[in-house]
Amino acid sequence: MEAVPARARGYVACVALLAVVCVLPLPATHTPWWSLAPLVALYTACEHAVRHRLGGTFYPVLLAGAFLLPPSAAALVPVPAALLARVEERPVWLRRVWRAAQPSLAVWGAAHVHGALDGRDAVVGCDFPYALVPAGAAVLAFCLVLTALDGGMLAAGVGAPPTPLRQWGRVPLRRAWRGLLSRSLAPVAVHGLAGLMMAVLWRSRYGPVAALLVLLPMCVSCWVFAQYHRERAAHQATIRALVQAVDIKDGYTRGHSERVGQASVMIARELGMDDERVEVLRFAGILHDVGKLGVPTRLLRKDGPLTPEERRIIELHPEYGHEMVRGISFLGEARAAILHHHERLDGSGYPYGLAGGQIPECARVVAVADAFDAMTSTRSYSRARPVEVAVAELERCAGTQFDPRMVTALARALGRHGWHPAVTADETAQPIPAQQPVTGSPSGAPR
Repeated sequence: MEAVPARARGYVACVALLAVVCVLPLPATHTPWWSLAPLVALYTACEHAVRHRLGGTFYPVLLAGAFLLPPSAAALVPVPAALLARVEERPVWLRRVWRAAQPSLAVWGAAHVHGALDGRDAVVGCDFPYALVPAGAAVLAFCLVLTALDGGMLAAGVGAPPTPLRQWGRVPLRRAWRGLLSRSLAPVAVHGLAGLMMAVLWRSRYGPVAALLVLLPMCVSCWVFAQYHRERAAHQATIRALVQAVDIKDGYTRGHSERVGQASVMIARELGMDDERVEVLRFAGILHDVGKLGVPTRLLRKDGPLTPEERRIIELHPEYGHEMVRGISFLGEARAAILHHHERLDGSGYPYGLAGGQIPECARVVAVADAFDAMTSTRSYSRARPVEVAVAELERCAGTQFDPRMVTALARALGRHGWHPAVTADETAQPIPAQQPVTGSPSGAPR
């Protein structure tokens, strides 16, 4: 069994105790079992189908329970599903208790807010659009409770939501809750709308059978999203395999690909590119040197300067890389960046000697990111330079070798966020002092 931090066990125990307290008033509410049992069974079936077949969490039935039942009864809806679910990761019972207690508290809070705003009367009377107001408030309360509990779990020393027990590692308090609410609000709001439709149909003359029809489009939507995430995971696995192959072949530049991807993302965001293009630039940076797989290893690992013939062989790696990824459609314009990231603004680059606007924008971004990391990393042929010196060298070469817009964007991003690349085991050399003179091309030998 994995060593779970004691504070995490205590945190889960406190959350579970609060959930039990929320369910205790259930007998006093006189909730008929014939109205509670179908929701419990339906949620259990949906959770089994969605979590184990599609890989996600399904909230419409849970939120419908918040709109239809008293808080203590609504809090009971997610418990059987969590306790009966198959859990493959350890510790099993700790995960089960968490998966039962967290949504139980969240739906309890949502039901309380919904009831305080007379939402159940609006549901029974099909009072639209007023029914949307208490339902929206309940969804917000649901998200707030989930966010508070997830952030607390992170601060207690357990991994990231939505499955906070998957990996251990404490997160500083100032970062524990950052971004959780914004990421969860939109999808939960969609589930809340479906839950409201279910509740209205459930209480209407059409009955629970009609309410089940709402689940059909939601299930299709979950399936589409699951397919998207599976495809995305396959993309990531493809890229990871290619990068690992390059790192094994060229040990001197291990970690270089990830750092170029990181610097490319910084430039792209500073230029105001949309999220889709930022992701493409990340792929381009990570895979820009994949063509090195076609270059003899002895040249990549050679100590000292290259001969003209050896340089010509290495200069073929952008074309090798482009050929390797040409059939990977999801890379989009990243393929052009892989081919042209060694072109120079003045036309003296390779492989085709493109100049100025002929060079694709994504390639100009990766060229700056590549040169920056080459200068700030220790190689077989050069020692690392301080960030400030590297940026000054990029600015000196802006307009001839590099696009000034990209250089300026990187300088601004570094000034705002700093440079915090992942450190690999192979990079143990220390950067040279800032006062050391800098000579030669900023990108060094084209390896």
